[in-house]
Amino acid sequence: MPTRRTFILAGATVALACAAPAFAQSYPAGPIKLIVPFPPAGGTDVLSRVSAQPISEITKWTFVIENHPGAGGNIGLDIVAKARPDGLTVGMAQTSNLAINPTLYPNMPYNALKDFTPIALVASQPMVLVVGSGSPYKTLADLVAAAKAKPGSLTMASAGTGTVGHLGGVLFGNRAGIKFLHVPYKGASAALTDVASGEVVMDFATPQSAVPLLQGKKLRAIAVTSAQRLAMLPDVPTVSESGYKDFVAEDWKG
Repeated sequence: MPTRRTFILAGATVALACAAPAFAQSYPAGPIKLIVPFPPAGGTDVLSRVSAQPISEITKWTFVIENHPGAGGNIGLDIVAKARPDGLTVGMAQTSNLAINPTLYPNMPYNALKDFTPIALVASQPMVLVVGSGSPYKTLADLVAAAKAKPGSLTMASAGTGTVGHLGGVLFGNRAGIKFLHVPYKGASAALTDVASGEVVMDFATPQSAVPLLQGKKLRAIAVTSAQRLAMLPDVPTVSESGYKDFVAEDWKG
């Protein structure tokens, strides 16, 4: 029986599968509630669902996924922190709600270091800088030039204040000597919908949330924030090779 509240760095298929035989007789005593602290269809939600399926197939455990978005992931993780510590409530945590938010919010609802027990690291990924497919901006240089011409006027969506997409955009703005007008949403899906429609100019989005819209020609990828190009987007340059040497901004989930 766990003695501390747990969060799942979702997708821990190997770790949980290896543990399954030892727990088979006593755990779990019912469905396992997986809390996703962002809305459906965003990167965190997609990764949670993709990860839960093979774990269920291997262990025969039942996962019930619940989305509780808001406050950069704080609302959902607070539910995990205050849940009965019996291993039946786990959560998909990430950089924003465990590492970034504790430095941004003066009063956190939970203690990121003490209120959770890590299970496994699931993913580490860069951001993809995207604009709407009808946007006049086709390169990173285009965006920077426009931002310099009208400081603070170019809008930048994000999945929420304190997310890696938000701070990655701020970090890039600092490197480029420009400022964007931040427009926070409760999750990636709503943010990218407005970027695709032209309501907002850009978004530093996760690959899971951006790629379907890129494939559907709703968005255009300008750059990726990894050290090397992504295999799934081989024609999209990195921020580093676009003139900002060694620029890297990545998100982890677990």
